[in-house]
Amino acid sequence: MVSAAPTLVEDGRIHVDAATEGTVDPLDLSFGFAWANNRQPRTMAGIDRQGRLLLVTVDGRLSGGSEGFTLVEAARFMKSLGAVDALNLDGGGSSAMAVNGALVNRPSDATGERPVGDTIQVLPRR
Repeated sequence: MVSAAPTLVEDGRIHVDAATEGTVDPLDLSFGFAWANNRQPRTMAGIDRQGRLLLVTVDGRLSGGSEGFTLVEAARFMKSLGAVDALNLDGGGSSAMAVNGALVNRPSDATGERPVGDTIQVLPRR
C-alpha cells in the first residue's frame, strides 16, 4: 500500500480533481496549491488496456533541462502512453527512479537523490 493522489486518468479519460480528492484546498492557498498547477518533477503510475504497469518519472526544475509537468500535463502524458487509469505518486525532490539499482533520472534537489521512507519496487518472480 502506498499513498498516492490525485487521480490523473480514469477509464481512459483525463480526470484530475485534486480538490475533491482532498490533496489541495483552493480556499487555503497556504497549503501550497501551486504544487498542482506549477511544473514540478513527477512520479506517476498507470495501467494500460493490456494490464501492463506503467511507472514514469519526469524530471523538473532543471536549468537547461526538464521543467516537469503540471498535474494536467502529467495526465495528458500518461494518456499518451496508453494509460486507461493513472495516478500521481510523490513528486518534487522525492521523484527518483532506479533501474537495476542505478538511478536513471536527475532528481531536482541540489544534493541529488533524497532519502524517502517509501518506494515502489518491481521484483522478478521467484
